[in-house]
Amino acid sequence: MNNSKSTDHTINNKELIKVTASGWLGTAMEFMDFQLYSLAAAIVFNKIFFANDDPSMGLIMSMGTYGAGYCARLLGAWFFGRLGDKIGRRDVLFFTISLMGISSTAIGFLPTYAQVGIWAPIGLVILRILQGFGAGAEISGASVMTVEFAQKKNRGFIGSFVCLGTASGTLFASLIWTIILSKCSETALYSWGWRVPFYASFLIMIIAILIRLFIKESPIMAAKKELLEKERLKELNEVTKEINIEKSRKHKSTVKSFLVSAGLRFGQAGNSGLMQTYLAGFLVTYIGVNSTVATKANIISSLIAFLTIPLVGWIGDKISRRLTYMILSLTTAIFAIPMMMLINTHNTVLITIAMVIGLNTGVQGLSALENVTLPELFGSLHRMTLVSLSKEIAGLISVGFGPIIAASFVAKASGSWWPLALMVIFFSLVTFFSAKFAVNTNQRDLDDLDDPM
Repeated sequence: MNNSKSTDHTINNKELIKVTASGWLGTAMEFMDFQLYSLAAAIVFNKIFFANDDPSMGLIMSMGTYGAGYCARLLGAWFFGRLGDKIGRRDVLFFTISLMGISSTAIGFLPTYAQVGIWAPIGLVILRILQGFGAGAEISGASVMTVEFAQKKNRGFIGSFVCLGTASGTLFASLIWTIILSKCSETALYSWGWRVPFYASFLIMIIAILIRLFIKESPIMAAKKELLEKERLKELNEVTKEINIEKSRKHKSTVKSFLVSAGLRFGQAGNSGLMQTYLAGFLVTYIGVNSTVATKANIISSLIAFLTIPLVGWIGDKISRRLTYMILSLTTAIFAIPMMMLINTHNTVLITIAMVIGLNTGVQGLSALENVTLPELFGSLHRMTLVSLSKEIAGLISVGFGPIIAASFVAKASGSWWPLALMVIFFSLVTFFSAKFAVNTNQRDLDDLDDPM
């Protein structure tokens, strides 16, 4: 493993397709599970798991359980990230998808507060933590593995297909919830209808596991495992010495890469928490529109994202991911106030248009860049660990607590939209300045031991 060695590996196209499909489906599973939960938290959990007559307080408590999963994601990122850098991406991704699927399915079997009292929210939090623990390294591992298979010239485009899993998962979850909300009476929804979406997770989990049984380890990780085996046999003492030198020399570079990576993730995740999670509850509680408005907007946005995401990945390959990041994040910051003004019109068409534009620029577009840029910001020896940790630390802060903060600020502002606009501007500018201080990673050699900054 030499720093100067070029590693545009020759990969069989069939193998690349399988790996890309695996990353796509695994990410779809993750986002389907979390979107199922986030919509349930915003629409029904505040009424069936928490005994409180104040709808604002119920929504805040419901968002709190959403945040608990992001605390668990951080631990999962550390545990599975380190494991992925030691035993391989493929094996770890098999375990993460299984844990996520089982936990999500089990939520559908939980009793309500009316049935068992305080044990209902306790059970919900426990399953949410297990779900988050498995998800902590899922999308990071899938991104790392897919990007390590791709060639330099099209890494952004290939890597974006993993991000399509976010659109697919959001689409499936929103579609399921739209059908449930449209077909079920209020009584049926709160008695059994809310459980159906979680049962669907089991089927997706089985399909994802079957695909992952037939993929190979990434070529970079396979080479690394071979090197580590030789080190254990003491056949490469010089290489071991070289690696130790590199570790001590690149510490400062790692800190810079980590901070930039976390900053890039922070804005995208924060916007996601507000637009895909909190807004669903805000629209029902304060704007007074039907609960299906948010789910339909998510469906339309997810469908459009099937064009947006690969297009952004392709543009990032052509003009640099750094510049594309800056354009999208600044556009989102500028659009934040007009978006919330459109939402405040109470017109469902204008609300949908505002959400679709916001989601495709400030969430889906940035995610397409994130899935390839973050793996490029770290060296091969610790890539999965640091990608997972940077994503989940930023996610814990922005998504885990963002909806709770938003719910609190909006309640204090008597339902006004301006706290949400300010939060979108803040999240977007953090990403903008992180990209501004980053280096362009388009030609990054992913077998390089060094971090690029």
